This record gives sequence, structure tokens and C-alpha cells, in this order.
Amino acid sequence: MSSPTTSRKKVVVLDYGFGNVRSAERALAHVGADVEITRDYDAAMNADGLLVPGVGAFAACMQGLRAARGDWIVGRRLAGGRPVMGICVGMQILFERGVEHGVETEGLDEWPGTVEPLKADVVPHMGWNTVTPAEGSRLFAGLDAGTRYYFVHSYAVRTWDFETGNPRIDAPKVSWATHGEPFVAAVENGPLWATQFHPEKSGDAGAQLLTNWIETL
Repeated sequence: MSSPTTSRKKVVVLDYGFGNVRSAERALAHVGADVEITRDYDAAMNADGLLVPGVGAFAACMQGLRAARGDWIVGRRLAGGRPVMGICVGMQILFERGVEHGVETEGLDEWPGTVEPLKADVVPHMGWNTVTPAEGSRLFAGLDAGTRYYFVHSYAVRTWDFETGNPRIDAPKVSWATHGEPFVAAVENGPLWATQFHPEKSGDAGAQLLTNWIETL
């Protein structure tokens, strides 16, 4: 793990009622960020980076996010090229829709795709697993291929079909993991990054990954 020498970037952990914000705060502070937990619009808009956590059901997270104007904050930041990172359900809500128990809920639609139940013998997928990083990934820089990260989820995006349509714009970098079947484990798309696993619970590997993100702010 890199030593926590990253310059003091201001990171807001969006507090919309769905996410282990204290664990995220501690992990970010450990790698040198100046962290604030808030749903304040101005603070979230003006921070160097915005982290969107998430636990629980897709529909409930979307309801909480909208109640806190988080959908507006994320959209406005991305429109201005300001960095946003989603974790776990905070990643899932960035997709077009989620389907849980037969109920379909609209997500933020930053990426096309549907969050669906994992098809595996054991669900939820809980514990440590490896990830196959995308070629040229900055998120996984300095991390070995066999590094394990901590997952807790029953739903995931199982297919990826998204191209920029513009040869001048880099296609998103998509990293994969497998539990019963392959699923999207992380995405890097301009100012928008996200992980299905929990960096804040992934020890030294997670600290390195968060350092990599903060160094881009």
C-alpha cells in the first residue's frame, strides 16, 4: 500500500441515509483526504471529489438519493466534469435500472444496463474475491492481479454494452469479477468511477485503490 502522502483533497461523502458513511470517512481520511459527511448541496458541489456509498435495496437507495437531491448533485457534478465515485449500491444506482423481486426502478442512467439478481449457488456474494482489471486501469494501479477485495451483494450488472460512439472519446474501462457468473466489478468513465466491492472494507488493497482515486482529483 502507498503511504498516505496524498495532498489534502476535499472529499464529501454524500449522506442520504443509505451507506456506511463512517467507514468511508475513516478510509478516506486514512489515505490523506479532508473528508466531510453531508448532504449539503454547496459542500457536495464544491468538493474536489464526491463519494456516493450505498447499502440495501436499489429502490430504497434511489428514493433516499432523490429526497436528498443527490440525483441532481451527481448529475450537475458530472456535467461539469467533477469527479464522482460510487460504491456498492452507490455504483448500481448509476445504471439505467434495477430489478428486485420483480419490481423495476429507474436509476440515474449514467450507464445503460440493468442491475439484476446474481445467478450463483450461494447468494449473497459475501467475502473476498479477485477482480480482473480493465486494461490501462488507473483505479487498480499498483495492485497485483491476485489481489482480493471485499464484496457484499446479491445483485449486479451482468452484461455491458456501451460504446461512446465517438472515436475521440475513450470508452469506459470496465473491470470484472466472477461469482457464479461474471459481473461488473468496477467502471472508470471520465470523472465517474465506481466499484461493486467495498474499498473501505478491503484493507491495504482498498486503501491503495482510494489513493489512486484521490490522486486524480
